[in-house]
Amino acid sequence: MKYIIANWKAYIVSKKDALLLLDKTNKAAKKSSSEVIVCPPYTFLADAKKMKNIRIGAQNVFYADKGAYTGEVTLPMLKELDIEYVILGHSERRGYFSETDEVINEKVKAALKAGLKVILCVGEKERKEKNVIPEIVAEQVRADLKGVPKSKLTDLLVAYEPIWAIGTGASDTPENAYQAALYIRKTIGDIYQNVKAGKSVKFLYGGSVNSQNVMDFVGYIGIDGVLVGGASVKYGEFEEMIRLVG
Repeated sequence: MKYIIANWKAYIVSKKDALLLLDKTNKAAKKSSSEVIVCPPYTFLADAKKMKNIRIGAQNVFYADKGAYTGEVTLPMLKELDIEYVILGHSERRGYFSETDEVINEKVKAALKAGLKVILCVGEKERKEKNVIPEIVAEQVRADLKGVPKSKLTDLLVAYEPIWAIGTGASDTPENAYQAALYIRKTIGDIYQNVKAGKSVKFLYGGSVNSQNVMDFVGYIGIDGVLVGGASVKYGEFEEMIRLVG
């Protein structure tokens, strides 16, 4: 089974547009054997949960259950809505909101403990050697998974998103994405001193994925799906991706 995940970011701002996009995605997902997951802004989560053919994720969450944290959304709030997935560590959270690996690690541990499935994003800002995945990717994986029990890896999806490819139209090559999958799985295997631990984690590619290149990525054994940003809010484009992946 493949994963097709839509990260709406903050592109959709009206309920009218959100409902239209949800309806189109839901109809496309009905004909698919893939796991179609939509991660809209918080304000549309309740509406998204009414869709029968798609899974729903949040774009972020705070690690504390409750308290004096103005503006934060907590895990019990997501659980109240029966949200299944959450994106953590996205480069835009790391960059615009200065989230460190230490903060991301706290979120990952708390979300997994609460029973959510985590879509953990890692990726480098630049690549000096064209076909070599930088060490910073392994450093992020090690830091973000610090203290995570091996038993929780079944609820973990790792999305490799090279920052230089996000929203630029210049995606990485499928071959490099596959090498990133091997590299990340080896890193996880080393963390837990268990090769099977690394192999058990679902691997996603993200970064300028669209209907023209999606099959190049999901066609690789070892790449379990894609995390789609801007293309996921274009009417017809995301539905076509769902149709192609099947």
